[in-house]
Parts: sequence; C-alpha cells; structure tokens
Amino acid sequence: MLDHLSIQCADTATSAAFYDAVLATLGGRRVMEFGPVIGYGTDMPTFWVGPLAEGPLSPGQNREIHIAFTAPDRAAVDAFGAAAVAAGAEVLHEPRVWPEYHPNYYGAFVRDPDGNNVEAVCHVPPA
Repeated sequence: MLDHLSIQCADTATSAAFYDAVLATLGGRRVMEFGPVIGYGTDMPTFWVGPLAEGPLSPGQNREIHIAFTAPDRAAVDAFGAAAVAAGAEVLHEPRVWPEYHPNYYGAFVRDPDGNNVEAVCHVPPA
C-alpha cells in the first residue's frame, strides 16, 4: 500500500550519512538525488530525506510529511484526486506524468487535513 515516505531533516548531510550506513545493511542505497533531497531504495526510491521546509514549530503544529500510496493504474490515481477534492483537500498537483522521476510515473498530490502532502502514484504504463 505505501509507495514511498519522505522526512525532513535538520541537517540533511548528517542524516544522509546515517542512512547511507544503516540502509546499506538492509540492501538499500542512494538511488536518486534532486539537489539536497536524497531518495533511497533498492531499485527505485521508497524513502526520502530532505531539508526542513519551515522553521521551528509552535505547540500543536506538526512538520509536513510526504506519504505516497501505490495505485494499480492511472484511473485509480485520477479517482484518488477526485475523491480528495470532494473531501475538501487542497490540490498540490493534478494527476499527471512526472518524467523527471521516470517515464511511467503518474501521480496526484493533495494536502490532507493536517497539512501533509499525500500522493497516489502508478508506475506502470497506460493500458
């Protein structure tokens, strides 16, 4: 069900050195980088680390996380986007192909009620 997860780090270089070491023991490695954002996995990124997107938190605030759920096909990504809008979610990115990730990456991104970036993604070509 989960496709990938992203966390924010106070010191990305220190966190990356830590995850380089510990994930190697599990067969993981750096597989993609976008500037300071690093994706780990075995063949495709499933865990991401990146810099803090905001300053210190006030009591009751949470730091945004990114959660991506696997969709079986592009129609399911479209349905996810429509259901999110119907539930009142803010649309971050309409469903589309993201070729910078890979040629068949089709995803939609919305904000959940707590401000988290939630995505549905399909990795297979259209039928």
